[in-house]
Formats: sequence, structure tokens, C-alpha cells
Amino acid sequence: MNRKELVDEILKQKGLDHLSKREADHFISSLLETIKKTVKKGDSVSLIGFGTFSKVRRAARDGHNPSTGEKMRIKARTVPKFKAGQAFKESVI
Repeated sequence: MNRKELVDEILKQKGLDHLSKREADHFISSLLETIKKTVKKGDSVSLIGFGTFSKVRRAARDGHNPSTGEKMRIKARTVPKFKAGQAFKESVI
């Protein structure tokens, strides 16, 4: 599902027929931007039943170039993380 399909699906939901496509798209943009800003600050965003967005620090580690097999050092870095909530996990099974 892409963003346009997501907007269309949101508009199909009961009780949301008063929203325009533009308003639904703006809501999605605002939601995603808020999650990104919050996680960037170092805080986590927990959506009960869905999951938690956070950032974690990955330690430096040894790796290898899959093309050449050459050993290389992978630098430490901060990456985003999503941990699915129990209800979400159960709904996917």
C-alpha cells in the first residue's frame, strides 16, 4: 500500500467521510513528522496496540564487503527502531 492508497483507505473508514483527501494526507504528514521529530530528540513514541518508535545506538563492528570479501570496520551510528506491539503482532499472524 502506498501513501495515496492509505489516504483512500482512511477516507473509507466509518465516521471519517467528512474529511477531504487533502485533510487526510495532511493528517498523515503531521503524524509522521511528529514521530520523526520526537524520535530525533531521543524520546520514544508509543502507540498502544501498534508499537513503539525509538532510536538506538549501534556499536562499531567488523563486517565484510560482500562483493570482494574484504574485511572492513563499520562505524558506530544511531538508527531508528520500531518494535511492534502485541496486538499488532497478533493481528498479522
